[in-house]
Amino acid sequence: MVGYMSRLSRSLQGIETGTLMALFRPRPEFQLAARLFLKVLALIYFAAFVSIAAQIAGLAGPDGILPFDVYLENAWQVLGYQAWLKVPTLFWLNASDMALQAAAWAGAAFAVLLLLGRWPLFSLIAMFVLYLSLYRAGQVFMNFQWDTLLLEAGLLGVFLQLSPSALVLFLFHWLLFRLRFMSGVFKLVSGDPSWAGFTALDYYFETQPLPHIGAWYAHQLPVWLHHVGVGFTFFTELLVPFFIFLPRPFRLTAVAVTLFMQGMILATSNHNFFNLLTIALCILLLDEKAIRRVLRKKDNGESRVPPDLPGLVHRLALSALAVLLLFASTTGLFTLATGQHLPSEPVRRLVQGFGVGAVYHVFPTMQMTRQELIVEGSHDGKQWKEYTFSYKPQALDKRPAYVVPHQPRLDWMMWFVPTQHPVQMAWFGEFLAGLKRGSPRILALLDNNPFPGTPPPFLRVTAWRYRFSTADERKESGEWWQREYIGIFPFVPPRKP
Repeated sequence: MVGYMSRLSRSLQGIETGTLMALFRPRPEFQLAARLFLKVLALIYFAAFVSIAAQIAGLAGPDGILPFDVYLENAWQVLGYQAWLKVPTLFWLNASDMALQAAAWAGAAFAVLLLLGRWPLFSLIAMFVLYLSLYRAGQVFMNFQWDTLLLEAGLLGVFLQLSPSALVLFLFHWLLFRLRFMSGVFKLVSGDPSWAGFTALDYYFETQPLPHIGAWYAHQLPVWLHHVGVGFTFFTELLVPFFIFLPRPFRLTAVAVTLFMQGMILATSNHNFFNLLTIALCILLLDEKAIRRVLRKKDNGESRVPPDLPGLVHRLALSALAVLLLFASTTGLFTLATGQHLPSEPVRRLVQGFGVGAVYHVFPTMQMTRQELIVEGSHDGKQWKEYTFSYKPQALDKRPAYVVPHQPRLDWMMWFVPTQHPVQMAWFGEFLAGLKRGSPRILALLDNNPFPGTPPPFLRVTAWRYRFSTADERKESGEWWQREYIGIFPFVPPRKP
């Protein structure tokens, strides 16, 4: 009896160990997908770094809107040595314009190296550290869901490059699932009447942060088609994400539906690299057979990997990351959905401070009107000239521009200011102060400075209600927009939501 129990115990331990090791065993059928994903990730990283390189000095440099060196000094005074952990960034060493821009250009260089297949592991680690540093430096200007999506995908890419194991593939799939499913859930639980009434797309195209010309045409489509689009959105966000974890036919269906949806968004919206990265994540749902069928490439066995397990350090690091990601993302979802904070809240915040384990909720509420702010300056308080932004709606006859994969961060953030939220009013006040002192770094973020000499002593901000022109109005006047004067900002009703 004792001998039987001993043999049974060893058998159970063997099953348990085998099951655990299966999590780390490479999946040869996804090796080609892993290689292709890393190439696309390199391109997205490159676009993200180049985009922020031209803006970071004006946003967070010593003479920018929100100087990061001041932020770090305040964090040190409040937190002491804990600040290094709670604000993870290389810029503790130097937060000058040159350091900020050098980090962005260095990240772009490492992206090129990854694309060329040179120093892939080192390049992936370097890009994560550099983008995390810029993410923290950008503060409110880089506090977006696509920034954390890129950070988590980039960190997981380090382990994917080492081995496309079952566990790392699951973590990528979990990331894509969270992005899609959580966005659908929060549309429902937000209580937003336009989502509940299937009318969200009646407003979305003209009220999104930076519409392009495709949005104008989509806005002219029949109302019934907008309502069908809302229904399709719910289908793709609430049902299709579960296909990710089902057998192969369902996974391929999830890819097809998600790609179609992302293509529609790209055709009607400017969301920088967000949709491109979502498409890239779908690659890791495709096995080698599916990819070769799409590429019409014969199987020569070159992409197959040996079934050897990764080393112990790799397994321990990946296990720790998996625990942290699952913990932060699930507890974060609970807190955001219920409004209740768990005792583990400090740990979750610490993990998410590194840009990973985030909760995603894309457009949970919909604006029904568009309020635009026009910033003007004057030397005498009588004659006023407008500061011109590069991409946000301003001139009525200016064609809405397509800027993907670039994100003009200042233009984008101007969309939030009409809410008059304290965080938005704070940075906007600093922006206006920069205009009054004639900061070259801040002025470089604009399309045109009407005061190239001495900055004006007077500034004012007017609020306008913008809407897309109808097809007939566009034909008659040549204008893409119509507008109505509201009043002097901030002495106007805040935009809600």
